[in-house]
Amino acid sequence: MGYKTKVQLIKRKKSEQWYINFPSAIAQAMEFSRSENVEWLISDKQHLILRRPEAPNDPIQVKKNGIPSLRE
Repeated sequence: MGYKTKVQLIKRKKSEQWYINFPSAIAQAMEFSRSENVEWLISDKQHLILRRPEAPNDPIQVKKNGIPSLRE
């Protein structure tokens, strides 16, 4: 399932800024924090990768059979 959003452009006299907003459901599921630093990596013209250098650890480990288990 995906969430669609629009790219926004704000033009000023001497600059422009591009924005992509995260839907609240995605931000909450990913446990983003306010002012968190992230970096964008360009995979190709269809894919951007958002890297979170200081992301919290995932509490669930998914095994190859697809069955989740709690990390210890």
